[in-house]
This record gives sequence, structure tokens and C-alpha cells, in this order.
Amino acid sequence: MHILGWIVVGALAGWIASLLVHSKGQGCLTNIALGLVGAVVGGFLFGQLGGFSYQGEGFLISTLVAAVGAVLVLLIWNAIRRR
Repeated sequence: MHILGWIVVGALAGWIASLLVHSKGQGCLTNIALGLVGAVVGGFLFGQLGGFSYQGEGFLISTLVAAVGAVLVLLIWNAIRRR
């Protein structure tokens, strides 16, 4: 996937994650960064599942994996910020 595709998937995943976690006040750049980090985290976590490979599955699956990772990253981010 090209860099522009990563940014689009990252932005969408970050936005979905902020909706699921009910986190308001995140900007577009924060959503993109969160989604990109979430894509890495989600890719690692889903890669650790035995026999599951999401690579080459397309936009929807990539976005879903990134969103799951972004939700985890956002929950950790919110826990750190509240301290």
C-alpha cells in the first residue's frame, strides 16, 4: 500500500477508534497518527494469531485491523493522560 493509502486508512481507523472510545477533541492529525500507530499495533497483534493473515485482503480488512489497534492505543493514551 502506498503512503497516501496508509494515511487514508490511518485517518479512518483513528476516527473510528475515537468514536468507539467516545473520545472527543481529537484533531485530524491526531487521528491520522493514532490510526497509523494503531495499524502497526493491530498488524502485530493479528500477526500473532496463529494461522490468521490479513495481508492482501483489501481496504476493509486493513481498516478493521488498524481500527482495532487504534482503539487499544487510544485506551492506553487516555489512561496515561488522565494521570
